[in-house]
Amino acid sequence: MPVGKIIKSLSGFYYVLCEGEVYQCRGRGNFRKKKVTPLVGDLVEFKADNKEEGYILSIENRKNELVRPPISNVDQALIVTSAVHPDFNALLLDRFLVLVEEKRIEPFIVISKVDQLDEHQMEVMESYKTLYEKIGYPVILSAVDDTESMDQVQSHLAGRTTVIAGQSGVGKSSLLNSIDPRLSIDTDEISESLGRGKHTTRHVELYDIADGLVADTPGFSSLEFGELELDQLPECFPEFVEVQNDCKFRGCLHHKEPKCAVKSAVENGEISDQRYEHYLQFLNEIQNRKPRY
Repeated sequence: MPVGKIIKSLSGFYYVLCEGEVYQCRGRGNFRKKKVTPLVGDLVEFKADNKEEGYILSIENRKNELVRPPISNVDQALIVTSAVHPDFNALLLDRFLVLVEEKRIEPFIVISKVDQLDEHQMEVMESYKTLYEKIGYPVILSAVDDTESMDQVQSHLAGRTTVIAGQSGVGKSSLLNSIDPRLSIDTDEISESLGRGKHTTRHVELYDIADGLVADTPGFSSLEFGELELDQLPECFPEFVEVQNDCKFRGCLHHKEPKCAVKSAVENGEISDQRYEHYLQFLNEIQNRKPRY
């Protein structure tokens, strides 16, 4: 049986891409019995006599899965944050990075609207670029009219499945429209409230952009650490992982424990004190969240 990738889910139909052709399929009834829902991004085995009448027979194991947007097998997240309008927010960026790290999805960061900065503001953005690149995250300083930065973004998209995350108004739609004008995404489609998409489309779809697949959603619609446990949070900070084996206590939360290698690295300037402060805020948030029943 052929194997393909679901690139769209709409009204009970699943559109499966296989060897450059798209097949409209339905899911087998036993998926419902097993309470399994095929997701956009799934690799599936299917049977189709023609392009309009096919059935999904099985779903291969997923390497990851997101709830909002409902998508699986994501390779990377393009996190867009603006330099101005709205102003750069390092706390929000770190929140997005933690949410992406939790799902073991590779992030890369685009700081948009740098063409609107004065010299001092540009120096600040350059310093943030250096900080996050030191941690291991690719960072692109971009403007939609800057061909070089758009080419850099495209090179990251090629051959990968990408979701987009970022605060409303940071230029996600403008970025995609600049890369591929065929999309014609309405730049006013996303509401002003933080992270809450108002897309006119009610389905998730993967589009062929820059030789990769990009989800048409605005990214994560929830910015809460609803599933993240305390002992998982340090694992979402790569610079902590690098030194945490030198902590005195296994399972160190890098807060009040003595002889903590992470705290020593912060004091020595090897780890950003701002990133550490954000970590403590997230730690407190998880400790004080209401239990789920």
